[in-house]
Amino acid sequence: MQIVSSQISIEKTSHSRIKEQDINNSPFGKVFSDHMLVATYLDGSWQEVKIIPYGNISMSPSMSALHYGQTVFEGLKAYRSPTGNPLLFRPQANHKRINESAFRLCMPPIPEDIFMDGLKELIRLDPDWIPTQLGSVLYIRPIYFATDESVGLKPANSYKFIIITCPVGAYYSEPVKLIVTDKYIRAAEGGTGAAKCAGNYGGSLLADKEAKQQGYDNVLWLDGKEKKYIEECGTMNVAFVINDVVITPKLTGTILPGITRDSVLTLFRDMGFKVEERLISIDEVADAYQEGSLSEAFGMGTAATIAHISTINYQGRDMILPPVSERKYAPKILQQLEDIKTGKVTDPYGWVCQL
Repeated sequence: MQIVSSQISIEKTSHSRIKEQDINNSPFGKVFSDHMLVATYLDGSWQEVKIIPYGNISMSPSMSALHYGQTVFEGLKAYRSPTGNPLLFRPQANHKRINESAFRLCMPPIPEDIFMDGLKELIRLDPDWIPTQLGSVLYIRPIYFATDESVGLKPANSYKFIIITCPVGAYYSEPVKLIVTDKYIRAAEGGTGAAKCAGNYGGSLLADKEAKQQGYDNVLWLDGKEKKYIEECGTMNVAFVINDVVITPKLTGTILPGITRDSVLTLFRDMGFKVEERLISIDEVADAYQEGSLSEAFGMGTAATIAHISTINYQGRDMILPPVSERKYAPKILQQLEDIKTGKVTDPYGWVCQL
């Protein structure tokens, strides 16, 4: 057993599975790397921080996370630099956001040294799991949940923080088709929309299923109060280009503050494009489409980075957007962002963490 920074113990696997996998052609989220980080919160303090071989965890059927949903998570990626070194993109932002989510669910904060040092050591231990094929990366999933063996309704006293990793390819291979839903809502004012908690995603699955049954990839969410203003698309932030202005819904507490969203908006502004963060109604988008001023729509998120939107169905009518080859905003920003993430160009923002 090796001891590293922050008293993280490391137990290396006796059998690496990497030669049994084609990491450059893995289905998204189904093949996992050799090791995982596990940290325990108990009796008011963090303890027993370790990296161990990836494997199952034991749990009691009374574990409080299963009953009351005290579970939050994050998503980020590891890339290879042109020289082959591992790179992380904005991990400090993920640490900040998981603690904001934890606060909303009455969970104690995860110390920065456990999150950051543990993450870095985990990637250093499994660098060969980072794919080499263009478009494939190592997806990183931190997850944090309550572990009290109790069905009493209260904030738990014990927790587990785990980081697992998996090689993945592109999340979407083609531009996505969306259908506007006014039957379901993703979040409401005063709720957990701005937190990355598991329940938000579980609550979205029925809408997603029904969208697919109608021939669409996912839904375009409207606000929960007036069912008028656009909030997110599927599990991503969303933006529209209308009259050469990039417009994205402003953060109102019902929308997840996306790290990719923030990065994309920063790049757009620094490249001289006009950006507006404001309320935008579905009727404004429909009117812009009718007038011919809606030129692009795209989702922004960790899994897909940029997901070009090809179709938006509203009130039974498909709004079909120009092909990606004719777009000048999202493709340009996607290339710039990917070049920064992979170390192909200088990172002026301090976003990239080199290991």
